[in-house]
Amino acid sequence: MNTKYLDLLAEKYDSEEKVVTEIINLESILDLPKGTEHFVSDLHGEYQAFQHVLRNGSGKVREKINDIFKDTLPEEDINDFAALVYYPEDKLKLIKHQFNSKQELDEWYAEKIHHMIHLISYASSKYTRSKLRKALPEQFVYIIEELLYKTDEYTNKKPYYEKIVQKIISLGQAEKLIIGLSYTTQRLVVDHLHVVGDIYDRGPEPDKIMETLINYHSIDIQWGNHDVLWIGAFAGSKVCLANIIRICARYDNLDIIEDAYGINLRPLLNLAEKYYGDNPAFRPKKHSDQNITDQEKLQITKIHQAIAMIQFKLESPIIKRRSFFNMEERLVLEKTDYDKQEITVYGKTYPLENTCFSTVDPSDPAKLLPEEEEVIDKLLLSVQQSEKLKRHMNFLMKKGSLYLKYNGNLLIHGCIPVDENGDMEQMEIEGQAYKGRELLDKFESYLRYAFAHKELTDDLATDMVWYLWTGEYSSLFGKRAMTTFERYFISDKVSHKEEKNPYYYLRENEEMCRKMLEEFELDPSQGHIINGHTPVKEIDGENPIKANGKMIVIDGGFSKAYQSTTGIAGYTLLYNSFGMQLVAHQHFNSKEDVVLNGADVLSVRRVVDKELERKKVRETNVGAKLQEEIEMLNQLMEYRYIN
Repeated sequence: MNTKYLDLLAEKYDSEEKVVTEIINLESILDLPKGTEHFVSDLHGEYQAFQHVLRNGSGKVREKINDIFKDTLPEEDINDFAALVYYPEDKLKLIKHQFNSKQELDEWYAEKIHHMIHLISYASSKYTRSKLRKALPEQFVYIIEELLYKTDEYTNKKPYYEKIVQKIISLGQAEKLIIGLSYTTQRLVVDHLHVVGDIYDRGPEPDKIMETLINYHSIDIQWGNHDVLWIGAFAGSKVCLANIIRICARYDNLDIIEDAYGINLRPLLNLAEKYYGDNPAFRPKKHSDQNITDQEKLQITKIHQAIAMIQFKLESPIIKRRSFFNMEERLVLEKTDYDKQEITVYGKTYPLENTCFSTVDPSDPAKLLPEEEEVIDKLLLSVQQSEKLKRHMNFLMKKGSLYLKYNGNLLIHGCIPVDENGDMEQMEIEGQAYKGRELLDKFESYLRYAFAHKELTDDLATDMVWYLWTGEYSSLFGKRAMTTFERYFISDKVSHKEEKNPYYYLRENEEMCRKMLEEFELDPSQGHIINGHTPVKEIDGENPIKANGKMIVIDGGFSKAYQSTTGIAGYTLLYNSFGMQLVAHQHFNSKEDVVLNGADVLSVRRVVDKELERKKVRETNVGAKLQEEIEMLNQLMEYRYIN
């Protein structure tokens, strides 16, 4: 052990008694039950549905309320109390108008404070007092601790406890206390949150999800393909930026760009107005909950075409300068016959329709007009100057990774590229071959380099970020080619097909999953792969629990766009000291429905794995860190305090 480090440690623990106390504390924590992990995936900007799942802990909050009150409260009261814990501010506003007198309301306050204290006592039963204290509302810590740890064996202190609650109410602090206790409960029920990719994409409020995650008490993120697209745009990739704007236009979500992140689209609109008209292939997808005027729809259609053509032009030079990307077939503008209005791709010729090639020079189709170049440069500058986006992307980089090994499980958004035989696919980058875990580590190193060097826009690292979005061996894309051009301009749907990596059918095989776990140095007999990215079509009988429980796919359709094909509104996963449970969620109507009617989202749970013995902190990632700290403190004892 480095003596300089031990000297620094001794500044914090400056006596033998302090070291001993901390060793005892940490050793004791190791024998507590492990905290509950909560896994979510593919949020796709659906803030309201995500908020509800977060607030109710995928049903864990309601479960604890039922445990305590099922024999003493009627179902209606339990529903109301659960709604109060989920949405305290909204429920309190509503409830105040239901009482005829102040005395009735005060009695209700007193009852709910006692219920909340009881619930917190139960929810915190496996935590230390120190950890609970950190979760309590700061202004009420002393008062809550008095109520939580009250001892009244001889009834000497009964008036004391009653007076505390009475004074809270008479001083007008009851609502603040109830709100604070509600959020404490939410925090205690889930110890750690895993977001297994795709915060961004089709839904309208990814920025609000990011704000929620930034303020969450314990979290990690495994980047999804859409998250990496946003990171890439901020890191200087113009083609990633073009993709983001195109997708937002396609799903009528340009508000995310303009209003949420303050990025000026006026120069792009001016370009679009000059060169493009109406085009049915580029009209925004309809939202059932959104109405736009014909003029707005036409503007979006024009913007959609303008940015799509900029995107196709920006792709060509990357494909040409990176021959090892093996993407020559995606030089779509150069494969187009502009006189005949047809294209030859993958050996087959197709007629084109709904074309918008007014800015394309057939002799040099990938060349940007000076106006297009100016527009994309201005957009990139605006993106990199957005303070809100900067904060969100910095958080994604700080808390994120392409994959994570956590408590014996492998968390990964997309796939581990393999061939039909189940062998790890190999990609050659600058003359060196990478595969499996080594390939994913290489991808992540390029992404981090690009983010650290935002001034570079055409270097290998920035090109590799785009490859992660669309490349054959990308662990995030997981397909052989992205057929965006074909989907716009070719009616024959055969040309739209995107062949998935064999991973997506081989992951049904238990031996294959064991092999992948071994690739990442995890115990295949104990570990699981927790996957997102591909919606599980439960409506067609697809099972999210695959390979005899070794593979768990938790993308069940948070995004409203997928719910008609999945039949549900998302999966989440819970992993506590007793084992793993998969939760299937029904469609979330609204927060108002929960607050008014106690209409919680019903969920069906399936046991994935049940622990034979209750798992302790000692057996977790957190436990490993605590044991390292204990070892350091033991060495400090020998170095400083034992003669």
